[in-house]
Amino acid sequence: MIPVRAYIRLLIGYLRPERRRVAVLGMLLATVVALQLANPQFIRAFIDRADGGAGAADLVPLALWFMGFAVIHQGLSVVATYLAEDVGWTATNAMRRDLAAHVLDLDMTYHKLHTPGELIERIDGDVTSLSNFFSAFVIRVLANMVLIVGILVLLWRESLWIGLGLTLFSGVAFAGMVAMQAVAVPWWKQVRARSGELLGFIGEQVRGTEDIRANGGSRYMLYRFTSILRKWLPEQVRGRFGFSALWGSSIVSFVIGTVVVFWLGSVFFRNGTLTIGSVYLIFHYTGMTRHPMEQIRAQMEDFQKAGAGISRVEATFAERSALRKDGEEKITSGPLRVEFDNVTFAYEDGDGTTDRVLHGISFDIAPGRIVGVLGRSGSGKTTLARLLTRLYDPEGGSIRIGDVTAADASLPDLRRHVGMVTQDVQLFRATIRDNLTFFNPDVPDIELNRVIEELGLSDWLASLPAGLDTRLEAGGGGLSAGQAQLLAFARIFLKDPGLVILDEASSRLDPATEMLIERAVGRLLKHRTGFVIAHRLATVTKADDILILEDGEVIEWGRRTDLAADPGSRFSRLLAAGMEEVLA
Repeated sequence: MIPVRAYIRLLIGYLRPERRRVAVLGMLLATVVALQLANPQFIRAFIDRADGGAGAADLVPLALWFMGFAVIHQGLSVVATYLAEDVGWTATNAMRRDLAAHVLDLDMTYHKLHTPGELIERIDGDVTSLSNFFSAFVIRVLANMVLIVGILVLLWRESLWIGLGLTLFSGVAFAGMVAMQAVAVPWWKQVRARSGELLGFIGEQVRGTEDIRANGGSRYMLYRFTSILRKWLPEQVRGRFGFSALWGSSIVSFVIGTVVVFWLGSVFFRNGTLTIGSVYLIFHYTGMTRHPMEQIRAQMEDFQKAGAGISRVEATFAERSALRKDGEEKITSGPLRVEFDNVTFAYEDGDGTTDRVLHGISFDIAPGRIVGVLGRSGSGKTTLARLLTRLYDPEGGSIRIGDVTAADASLPDLRRHVGMVTQDVQLFRATIRDNLTFFNPDVPDIELNRVIEELGLSDWLASLPAGLDTRLEAGGGGLSAGQAQLLAFARIFLKDPGLVILDEASSRLDPATEMLIERAVGRLLKHRTGFVIAHRLATVTKADDILILEDGEVIEWGRRTDLAADPGSRFSRLLAAGMEEVLA
């Protein structure tokens, strides 16, 4: 079925800001239609007068009027086409922006269930398929339908039978187009979904090229790639068949209509009902119906693609984040207290099953304390960090940050007071300034330079050709792991949060670089509450408290010095055995 309600909702929503230009576009197209209907009348008059023996004085003005109308028609058509495209791309860019913002606002469960390639296809591919839908779909379809109706009315004036015959054929042709369009929309929806799957697969493989080649997985990946293409091809063929059926139906209807008009025209000319000029006028108008029918067919083809895109865009907009967004309580500045009260959490898998990670954990961290979080892989360490930054909300229990329950806090305010650095630093293909400020132009250079100097990056920055304006490659190309990590610390310095989370931020660094990082960590955690998720002994020796997780439960929690001095504590045994080996 045609998604008419979704179509109208999107159309009104995104063309409302362009309503003035849409109104101008509508007037231009109405003028173009009027000129198209009027010009053949000059030809009919020219032929009849010439057949009646009129001289050049009578014929030349008609020819000049015809050429003038034709030039104006072409000029207005060019202007209307340009305006329609500009309106269309303005509207689709606004939709692309809103869709990207909406997807970024969804919780991480949604992002784990959809590959990056699929999201790119939804935000860009589906929206691009709507460009003509926004540019002129309604206006062009209405304009061409008005043109066809105008042609039929003029043909009815010339001859009842010719007008009736062409009206019947036009109605049948249009009904066939609508029926085929309703069938073809689901076909194109499958094509768009398969395209998203293909892009997602390619994105994953490009990201893992080194591992795939190093482990001999290239042939298997080619097999998976070919499998997707084998499914994609018949779906593309079926989608294209819908286009072909529309095109074929318009050709057949035009041929039949032309044959009927030629036959009736010859009959009426022989019995003297029509003049030769009228016969030509009827033939010309009949030929003119092909262009608007083709235009409507083309719009229906675009609507097939748009129909699939509309439903997928609407489905994406309909997604709702599991995170509560209406909290308004503000978090105070300075070191923050952190309290977990019987918190449980489970990740949702793509098949609808859940994987429980935390089992009713509780602890209370005083403001300004540094907590070293230890545990094997899968024990729930990173999940703690994700809950504190509200990438997820807990399934049960509550989390308090400062004096505010996390779910009641304003989400932007919470993200402003809680900063996190992970082992995988995300750097953008942009200047160092933009990477540090996340593209915020309001941060002054004097503040950036102060932070860079405090982190020991001044010499490195001075060695760059353009300083803060030096452009980095995607993924931080040209930077060492330590430099990238220090830039991430600089971001947190600029943010100045009351709670800092370091999620194994130094796990991939060499010892020399890690010493530099450790000095930066000391500066970063000064006068702040800190969570240091670590697997190296040196990282947690500066912690005030130790929290050890195992299978999603707190098995040990207390002051670091007390636990280290207690031979029966888990932390003491880790120190004695060599924590790196035990936690590996």
